[in-house]
Amino acid sequence: MRALGRILALWRSEAGWLGAGLVVAMMATATGVALMARSGAALATVLAGGVMVPGLLRFLGGSRVLLRYAERLLTHTATFRALADLRVWFFRGLAARAASGLGFRRAGDMLSRLVNDVEALDGLYLRILVPLAGAGVLSLALALLFARRAPLLGLVVVALFLLAGFVLPALAARAALAGGSALTKAAAELRIAVLDTLSGIREVRAFGAEGRMLALIQGRESALLTAQSRLAGRAAIAAALAFLCGQAALLAVLIAAGTAPLPAIGAAFLVTAAFEAIGGLPRAGALAGHAAAAAARVLEAAVDTAPAVPEPDRPAPLPHGFTLRFEAVRFRWQPDRPLVFDGLSLEVPQGARVAIIGPSGAGKSTLAALALRTAAPEAGAISLGGTDIATLSAADLRRRISWLGQTTHLFDDTIANNLRLAAPEADDAALWAALDAAQIGETVRALPDGLASWVGESGVRFSGGQGRRLALARTLLSPAAILILDEPCAGLDAETERAFLATLNSVAGGRSIILIAHRLTGVERLDRIWRLSAGHAVAAAA
Repeated sequence: MRALGRILALWRSEAGWLGAGLVVAMMATATGVALMARSGAALATVLAGGVMVPGLLRFLGGSRVLLRYAERLLTHTATFRALADLRVWFFRGLAARAASGLGFRRAGDMLSRLVNDVEALDGLYLRILVPLAGAGVLSLALALLFARRAPLLGLVVVALFLLAGFVLPALAARAALAGGSALTKAAAELRIAVLDTLSGIREVRAFGAEGRMLALIQGRESALLTAQSRLAGRAAIAAALAFLCGQAALLAVLIAAGTAPLPAIGAAFLVTAAFEAIGGLPRAGALAGHAAAAAARVLEAAVDTAPAVPEPDRPAPLPHGFTLRFEAVRFRWQPDRPLVFDGLSLEVPQGARVAIIGPSGAGKSTLAALALRTAAPEAGAISLGGTDIATLSAADLRRRISWLGQTTHLFDDTIANNLRLAAPEADDAALWAALDAAQIGETVRALPDGLASWVGESGVRFSGGQGRRLALARTLLSPAAILILDEPCAGLDAETERAFLATLNSVAGGRSIILIAHRLTGVERLDRIWRLSAGHAVAAAA
């Protein structure tokens, strides 16, 4: 359960809302139980021939309604705020640990952690902490009320109450830990299967694999339903045992009443109300197992995995020059994987146009990841303007180095917002200048909404060449002094590729250009060519 404690520690910023919700919830619970007890006493008075005075009942009834409303308002607001903070924290942690992409993680699993696992924690406060606080107040109230008139009966009632409100939930939580882990895993596997199928629906249909993929999804769904059923079964058993505790306590009150039952009516109403107030705790205990497993998965993804490249304690200032140099770099992506580079050395002079070529798997994209410091070398050094990039902050480094990948993503947003990803403060004039430099400005002007035009999911409203030019405009909008273009023409036809490269020849200005490619077409303007082979860089003629 340590994971749940760590999640609660993350909610310190919402302590005011969370605390206010707990206080009002305890007041509402106490008022509701007092109302039931007073109602029982009033009924006993009437049955005995006395006169009922409704003033206190009216006050308690009205107070209970107001307090319940305030409880719902405060506790739900606190929960929404806490979960919002948790999602932001999770995203920041994931971004710091997956700066070069998800890498060896699966997108469906990360989505499941961000959605399913975070949502599973919404009951941590509402269904566990708030009822537990109410149970603490009620156990003390029962002990005090029965201590004066019937100590032995009070001992029995309080013991049964503690069993139903604390012991059974704890046992249910312990028993459900394994089931909660199975449930979170099954939910993640189902999301992975669905996401993979939807992402590859074109290939699925092309190869007639609809039935096989549907069978896979159904199998994962069946596993999820089985895990849910097991967890629900444990929750039901815990709830049934708690109900029996409540009935036993009520029976004890009736037996103790003997032949004079009328004074026991108030006690019976009190016991009934108290056990009803904690009726959901045993089930919540079973759900705590699921919440604990979800908390562990959230923490593992966002904080328990060390960042690939830690930030320096005292970042060095940015150098004035921007010559990029790799010196005897040794690197592999995982300890059990082969070396990508083994003593790689090369230099990109300030303002130079350099090509990095080589076959697939030679390490071209890895070179870009190392330059952007989304990965760190095992040995050797990478410097910018004579300063080791390991001593620079990531934000400063990426203000100097910009990147255009072979599968650069266009977000389902407007053209303007996609461009401002590189320069949030850029005005419309700067956006149009970047679009014109990328030779896509006239196309955008022809659209009815111009810069406000929606690009669609992954830029679906534009052709491959147009989407690549929009991505180039975004890269050019960055103030970076070094542009890394990683296979910028991948997937384009020959004519579009030549036109795109011709555009690159005229837009760099005084920046350094690093063009990563499988091969050169002959239209590039280059100062130097490096060929990657066997973990080394070999200079070739430009």
